[in-house]
Amino acid sequence: MKFYYDILVIGAGHAGCEAAAAAAKLGAKTCLMTMDMNKIAQMSCNPAIGGIAKGQIVKEIDALGGYMGIVTDKASIQFRMLNRSKGPAMWSPRAQCDRVKYSIAWREILENTPNLHMWQDCATELITQENKAIGVRTQLGAEFYAKCTILTAGTFLNGLMHIGKVQIEGGRISEPASKGLTESIEKLGIRAGRMKTGTPVRLDRRSIHTELTDIQHGDNDFHKFSFTNTKRELKQRPCWGCYTNPDVHKTLRDSLDDSPLYNGQIQSIGPRYCPSIETKIVTFAERDRHLLFLEPEGETSQEIYVNGFSSSLPMETQLNALRKIPALKDAVAYRPGYAIEYDYFDPTQLRHTLESKIIENLYFAGQVNGTTGYEEAAGQGIIAGINAAHKIQGKEEFTLRRDEAYIGVLIDDLVTKGVDEPYRMFTSRAEYRILLRADNADARLTERAYQIGLADEERHQRLLDKQNKVSSLIEFIENFSVKANLINNGLEALGTTPLSRGCKLSSIIERPQVTIKSIADYVVPLKNVLNNLSNDSEEIIEAAEIEIKYKGYIQREREQAEKMRRLENIRIKGRFDYNTIESLSTEARQKLTAIQPETLAQAGRIPGVSPSDINVLLILAHKSMFHVEQN
Repeated sequence: MKFYYDILVIGAGHAGCEAAAAAAKLGAKTCLMTMDMNKIAQMSCNPAIGGIAKGQIVKEIDALGGYMGIVTDKASIQFRMLNRSKGPAMWSPRAQCDRVKYSIAWREILENTPNLHMWQDCATELITQENKAIGVRTQLGAEFYAKCTILTAGTFLNGLMHIGKVQIEGGRISEPASKGLTESIEKLGIRAGRMKTGTPVRLDRRSIHTELTDIQHGDNDFHKFSFTNTKRELKQRPCWGCYTNPDVHKTLRDSLDDSPLYNGQIQSIGPRYCPSIETKIVTFAERDRHLLFLEPEGETSQEIYVNGFSSSLPMETQLNALRKIPALKDAVAYRPGYAIEYDYFDPTQLRHTLESKIIENLYFAGQVNGTTGYEEAAGQGIIAGINAAHKIQGKEEFTLRRDEAYIGVLIDDLVTKGVDEPYRMFTSRAEYRILLRADNADARLTERAYQIGLADEERHQRLLDKQNKVSSLIEFIENFSVKANLINNGLEALGTTPLSRGCKLSSIIERPQVTIKSIADYVVPLKNVLNNLSNDSEEIIEAAEIEIKYKGYIQREREQAEKMRRLENIRIKGRFDYNTIESLSTEARQKLTAIQPETLAQAGRIPGVSPSDINVLLILAHKSMFHVEQN
């Protein structure tokens, strides 16, 4: 059988779901192909969304009109805002989710999205014509033809799992690997490699002595992931913390010869920032304990995810080691942890739209680009979906700058710098993280999404209403004057220095000890303004307070971003034969020739291209522009 679509998405993980939903919402007839329709948006590892910098990506996906934030709020069983002791640039939302309900919520959305069909099958071969992707052949013998194909196969391409000396082919436990697709793509000249990730043992909560752990409850305030009016409706559950000890480490160390990571069985590279427990005891041999979090997998499930104990050691070693922890002395396991190796494709072979530079109309998103994490995958997925739809509709490319979104940082890092280990997003990767806060993702991105038709009218109007209220509150605070004799009692109560003379209210709120809500008890006009705000008053107050307290920092970073944007506007792709420019370093010539950066700013972010190399290109670019103007 032959099927014809505008866009074909291979893989229904987090990248594939966002890609398919975005493409279909933009009017493209889309097919989402998955090996198992009961595993849509499956959380292969921890059923948690967000975390440091990852939470910001989810907020950005939501602001763009994607669904990860909405689904997370629906499936959340514990929400926390991480890094609250630091500035708002570092605040990162995180939610523990019900694994099953998360997947069900995603499937419900996809099955009710116009223009979107689903097909259960495995793609085995990419079909091309004149260096253009035109579809795939499948395991069932069907042929799917499409104007654009988006590959989001996650860890399934030639996936191989390791539990001690046991090796099992598969993309996830009890799920088959995808064979043939990598090989058909490599034949086209696209470079592939191997990476590794892992997951920990799952335990039965009833076998855990939680009274011997440190209980950790979630936050119970207005924060959530979606800027829409979704609510957390599921029963909120606690997590628990405990530590490994020297006896645990000895048990693990005695079995290192059976570890695929250390006996040569695994050759590929794993994530440095999410190491296995065996890697921890080797790398940090001086430490006698490591923190573990025991996290529930569902609202009513007894299954517990042992965060911090990812392992590929033999299953008896994993369980024997865990039982050396007092709280886990009677631990009963559902299944052991395992490592998994899989194929990925060098992301420097992609454009910022995530389209292949080698095969036209072929897009890559998610772990196939060398990333790790649901959030990084979903962020790539929505961009690939938008651009595939735009390409077949003859519309302009949709990309995000580094000063515009963490998604922009992520994709720019991938296509410019490449990866030598599974890529994970951190706030430290963003030069403009004061601009890229979780609270203002809607202000940064929803207008852009609305202009292309991805964010609907309701979402857009919600943004405009919020911005008007925030602006009005800031204007009131900046213009309202307070008298010393009327405010000093309040200032002393809040632990800050009294005034010697009156000042604007904004000067008071700039103080670290003072918040808008705390000072409102002593400023009646302000309290009246706050009382007149709508149901989303907490969100409005927080947004206004951040803008007031960090006004100087925000302005300075905007100015820095504007300076860099000038280099982003100097396009250099196709203008130079780098191999003939002898004033460039040898490494710069090689890297620039291989990557072919679009702009001078992108060239400056390529490892091995020095500031002096950029100066050379800047001079040549100006000479070239001057020559064109003279002619």
